[in-house]
Amino acid sequence: MCLHQDRGQRMRQVDHLVPTLNDLYKQGRMTWTEQGKGWIGRPEEVLGALATDGFYECHRERAASPTGRRPTEGAWDGVNPHTRSVASVTWTVPRSPEPPVVFIEIDGDSITRPAPTPVER
Repeated sequence: MCLHQDRGQRMRQVDHLVPTLNDLYKQGRMTWTEQGKGWIGRPEEVLGALATDGFYECHRERAASPTGRRPTEGAWDGVNPHTRSVASVTWTVPRSPEPPVVFIEIDGDSITRPAPTPVER
């Protein structure tokens, strides 16, 4: 169930607080890197944006890490029940201070640029 479609006006207002993938890109919180062939961004924000876009988590993994350190890589799979699309996200966290690199696929296609807005189509 997509909250902004099924829960009424109050939930619509809350949804605007959590950005979509396009919002993350437009706000500069997710940028493409040719060098890494992926997105520079925070994995948690990307997963939250996919949830806003209608995807529900089906599976999540994080690599084990030494005590006191953040995980160095992870994977997430989700499905959008309205569109029947499947999203897969993997990420790596290089040594500090480098930011995480996030790789996004939807229905097997790598996402390398934001989706066009209705005005751009």
